[in-house]
Amino acid sequence: MDLVQVKRALVSVTDKTGVVDFVKVLAEEFGVEIVSTGGTAKVLAEAGIAVRPIDDLTGFPEMMDGRVKTLHPKVHGALLARRDVEEHMTQAADHGIELIDMVVVNLYAFEQTIAKDGVTLEEAIENIDIGGPSMLRSAAKNFDAVAVVTDPGAYDLIIEELRANDGATKPETRKALAVEVFRKTSAYDAAIFKYLSGADRFPEEFRARMLKVQDLRYGENPHQQAAFYRDMDAAEHTLARAEQLNGKELSDNNILDTDSAWSAVGEFQDPACVIVKHTNPCGTAIAADVFEAYKAAHDSDPISAYGGVMAFNKPVSLEVVAEINARGQFVEVIIAPDYDVAALELLKQKKNIRVLRTGGIRRPQDRGLELRKVEGGMLVQDFDVVAEDRSTFTVPTKRQPTKDEMEQLLFAWKAAKSVKSNCILLVKGYASVGVGAGQMSRVDSAKIAVEKAGEKAAGSVCASDAFMPFPDALEVVAAGGCTAVIQPGGSIRDDEVIKRADELGVAMVFTGHRHFRH
Repeated sequence: MDLVQVKRALVSVTDKTGVVDFVKVLAEEFGVEIVSTGGTAKVLAEAGIAVRPIDDLTGFPEMMDGRVKTLHPKVHGALLARRDVEEHMTQAADHGIELIDMVVVNLYAFEQTIAKDGVTLEEAIENIDIGGPSMLRSAAKNFDAVAVVTDPGAYDLIIEELRANDGATKPETRKALAVEVFRKTSAYDAAIFKYLSGADRFPEEFRARMLKVQDLRYGENPHQQAAFYRDMDAAEHTLARAEQLNGKELSDNNILDTDSAWSAVGEFQDPACVIVKHTNPCGTAIAADVFEAYKAAHDSDPISAYGGVMAFNKPVSLEVVAEINARGQFVEVIIAPDYDVAALELLKQKKNIRVLRTGGIRRPQDRGLELRKVEGGMLVQDFDVVAEDRSTFTVPTKRQPTKDEMEQLLFAWKAAKSVKSNCILLVKGYASVGVGAGQMSRVDSAKIAVEKAGEKAAGSVCASDAFMPFPDALEVVAAGGCTAVIQPGGSIRDDEVIKRADELGVAMVFTGHRHFRH
């Protein structure tokens, strides 16, 4: 059908924002008969709008605490009847079914209900809408003849269209509204499914609910199309909910690097700075304040830091931004919980630097599940979160680490979590000084870490994200001047590695768990 005159509308909404003004225009300006239910009918009547109760339409009372009121053939027949099929029209007339041309419905606030502290299963179940989705789906299926409005934000556009078309809706509008209905009802059902199956961390059917944040100019490379989606259940202080305060649009690579940096900096309670290049931290440091943390992180590898992404776990001060500028560092993205006013003003002087504010920071234990797409499937796992209880660590070597070495090793161990395997990380003064990442052999990572550190390798400590299968990587870092190593242990050649550490005078700590990151 083409234009459809709206003669009768069924209105039943949980979110009553703007509904009185909208329905008043339908009734008074276009002469639409308004059929309504329960609380909505009361609100409309109190506003002086003539309302026909739903039980007058159906000839059947609302009952069972409102659970049953619109689940009736006179409602769904009125919505589903095809106007272009003579048999449908005859059957409607024979059974006293009065056609409905518009449905204005939104759903019980299920997701808001389950988000409340202390909500009970009974409360959640009572906020599972049945009649609402049923009406929406019936109306949306018959969008050829019925307009279905579920978003209060669409009221003004609908009124404009009615005014432009003498009280009628256009086919393309009805179809677009129907598409929105099926998007909304599928998301609603998915939320219910997720909640009721929530006791099973890895249910038989896993559903991710994603909302597009933006289209990207391109993906990893210019010939790849891309878009950025946010998990609809994403908590606050996450990258996907960050507010962009300055700069160009984020690219695919920007987002990947920023995610790596933001995840890495969240490992630390002390003021910290992490600088990432191609998803690997090239500089990680903690200090008394973010200014000193930034300087130490940048000094870790100034060449790699150029053009990188920078993350802070505390608000960024003017002093930090001034130092970034003084060093002539080109930065793609800065992400932090917040910024001093003067710091933000100075950052905005460079129109291309992307500045993100999260409003806070989430700790690793709050991150939930990690999803990684593979061809034809998805890997779903817990994030790498371990209670780093030093009392469970063991020292198999003759030499015990000094107190300072142990503290440096603990920092190195946290920092190593964010470096791609195979990882060898050298640390000195609570800052990374040499990073060997993503190599096929651990000894090659060790060689790169020592080479990157240069003179700073002397007196450093080392973290290895997985066990050292041979003494070779140990020999490389010890030759560079490393005095202590932290690693998981568990190799069949641990005794050989421990013996070599004793010969070299290197203290070694076994954690009992690894931190692979592929």
